[in-house]
Amino acid sequence: MTRKLLLSICAVVAASVGGVTHAQVFPDKPIRLIVPYPPGGGADAIARTIGPRLSETLGQPVVIENRPGANGNIGSAIVAKAAPDGYTLLMNTIGLVFSQSIYKSLSFNVLNDFTPVTLVAGVPHILIVGPSLPVNSVAEVLAAAKAKPGKINYASVGVGSPFQMAGALFQSVGQVELAEIPYQGGGPAVQSVIAGQTDMTFANLLAAQPLIKAGRVKALAVTSSKRSAIAPDVPTLAESGLPGYDLSGWFGIWAPPGTPKPIIEVLNGAIVKVLNEPEIRARLERDGAEVIASTPAEFDRYVRSEYAKWDKVIKAARIQAD
Repeated sequence: MTRKLLLSICAVVAASVGGVTHAQVFPDKPIRLIVPYPPGGGADAIARTIGPRLSETLGQPVVIENRPGANGNIGSAIVAKAAPDGYTLLMNTIGLVFSQSIYKSLSFNVLNDFTPVTLVAGVPHILIVGPSLPVNSVAEVLAAAKAKPGKINYASVGVGSPFQMAGALFQSVGQVELAEIPYQGGGPAVQSVIAGQTDMTFANLLAAQPLIKAGRVKALAVTSSKRSAIAPDVPTLAESGLPGYDLSGWFGIWAPPGTPKPIIEVLNGAIVKVLNEPEIRARLERDGAEVIASTPAEFDRYVRSEYAKWDKVIKAARIQAD
């Protein structure tokens, strides 16, 4: 074997080994998965369901970090400004799309300042009532609200949240007036209903399902256009006297802008693998979430279509925040 040929073979082997080494570098330290809401909400529940298995799959700890405030915008901004190295991720909801249309002075743009990783799951919201509102149906809620305009209240999570959007749509379609009581997150909002501090809320089904099963709140209707597979006996709002009502929530994971494609592929592959594990899928579906596990490109297209849809709705309703 000539010296020239030997050197050529060594170069090829070195390049191959170098490429493999580079591919195996990520991740080599813990990953932060930021949930921009308090513990107890739907995004937090999903993050904590998949977190342990994701840690095992990636070989590094995945640390769930709750950074609530400003309807999720504080935690989202942290990820938008983080280093594009894959070690800081965001678990957010449809609320991120709402914020883009509602807040005039966001420090980020949902369409440009995040790198989509995967659309995790879809889940409807559900109208639940507590002890302060003794009703058994949507019709009774509507009747009570019409009899006492502005006296029946609902717990919200502030401007631009799915809770608020669901409440606004309820009032618009039902032609009633409700009082909105804002909370910092879905968990506190639901707890306020349980405690009788508020009359009702449009909770994320994923977070509310255990409480419904335990009898701590009463489920009246889901917000999606179709009934939920895990609560087939609970009618939709459209079925319950509000024709055309449809709001479906969803959860997704993003990385900072500019995160290299190979890192996104590693993250997407690991998350999709975990979501498709029978035990994880069954647990999420049992709690009301429909696992989607999309590609990054599919998630990007979906976010853009959702933004176009809700931007029109929000502008028509003149919903804005300072």
